[in-house]
Amino acid sequence: MASEIISETPISTYQLKEELEKIKKRDKELNFRAAKTEEHLEHLELSKNADSLFDKISKLNISRLKEQHITKIVDIMPSTIKDLKVVMQGYTISINNESLKKIVDAVNGFIGKK
Repeated sequence: MASEIISETPISTYQLKEELEKIKKRDKELNFRAAKTEEHLEHLELSKNADSLFDKISKLNISRLKEQHITKIVDIMPSTIKDLKVVMQGYTISINNESLKKIVDAVNGFIGKK
């Protein structure tokens, strides 16, 4: 029986780690791919407060900036406009410099609060 994808929603690396923990509790152990993912996540600095940064960036109401873009920004947390441009170059989206500055300011404000 083939699995069927019901919906796709981008999640942050912290949310992914939580989901893997739930699966581990339910199934007692992870499959190979999930175990490798968990191993990788152990090497990252994850913030459980990332949802507040996601909300803050969402409220900037930057046109064309979608949930998947914001999730990637929250995961990478670019602290300069140059770094943000590198993160965003993987997407076919253009954001003006004023909006880029707003995003970087939101990220830096979040990093400063930690």
